[in-house]
Amino acid sequence: MSDQTHFRGIARRSFLATIAGGVTVAALPRRLLAAEQPTLVTSIRSLSNPYHAVWKTGADAFAASIGLNHVTLVSEGNSEKGIADIKAMLAKTGGNMVLNSDPNDTPDARPIVEACAAAGASVVTQWNKPTDLHPRDFNPFYVSHIEFDGIASGKQIAEILFKSIGGSGGIIALGGQISNTAAIERKTGLEQALAANSGIELLDFQVANWKSGEAYDLTSNLLTRFGDDVKGIWAANDDMGTGALEALRAEGLAGKVPVVGVDGIKAAVDAVRAGEFACTVTSDPFWQGGMGLAIGLAAHQKKFDPAAEPPDHREFYGQAVLISKDNVEEYYKTNVEAQPKLDWTDLWGRVTGPIRSV
Repeated sequence: MSDQTHFRGIARRSFLATIAGGVTVAALPRRLLAAEQPTLVTSIRSLSNPYHAVWKTGADAFAASIGLNHVTLVSEGNSEKGIADIKAMLAKTGGNMVLNSDPNDTPDARPIVEACAAAGASVVTQWNKPTDLHPRDFNPFYVSHIEFDGIASGKQIAEILFKSIGGSGGIIALGGQISNTAAIERKTGLEQALAANSGIELLDFQVANWKSGEAYDLTSNLLTRFGDDVKGIWAANDDMGTGALEALRAEGLAGKVPVVGVDGIKAAVDAVRAGEFACTVTSDPFWQGGMGLAIGLAAHQKKFDPAAEPPDHREFYGQAVLISKDNVEEYYKTNVEAQPKLDWTDLWGRVTGPIRSV
């Protein structure tokens, strides 16, 4: 039996009595001292993605605020790596761990949740999970799943793009990973907006896998193919949107052909300020990074029982914010120039409602 396993069997009262009886804290094995302190773990796609870089910043800020260790795992778009790294951390921590995960792809959520539940770790997932996977089926370990209404966001940015080009003309669109929940929903929102605006023609829709470099190459090709018929560019995230913007810049079209995206990364906010993006929508990755851990930790420390929480605390949409020319300067001042000040104890303050069933 390991020291850590043995320690977990000692009653807290006995442990404190042992210290009081003359055994100094410094003399205790480090593993015993750490046994009651869970490790906070973030699993995201890549730190080269500006959105996930801000996510990590929020996670670091929360961990620092409570003095716990925080580990960031990156899949680099490789689902097998992402899952394997999480399983390795579960083994390393003995399951005394809180995971906040943005699974690389929708099917990845199931093996991640199953591994956490088997190890006794607490897990919060965001954005991606199969529709038949539910936190209630893995009580108390699968604490919550958080999404942002991708259909609403995809439709909203499309409508603003259409308005910015005068309600008629051709656009090109860049999508995320084909089987990714957010990508699917945002494309659905675009399709709904197109159905309601007969003056807009979708010239082409291409998948750029959330990546700026792929978006740059695709946009360059599409600009060559369609020329002046391209009046606007819809992107399912800001990283692709900024890649498209660079392609426009190379053709002298930045600020003449508006771009829209989702995530609220600094480059997109700068582009809104410069009149090159018509808008972006942010889910506030700083909040996502910290609050996913805060919710999971509170459950792990038994400050609430997940099974007793209402449905809109288990699977919910978070609050998204539109950033356009009307509010971009205020947003820049409070969220880009300064680090946001958040109340990490306000676990449910940005819940907007339960995730709709499909």
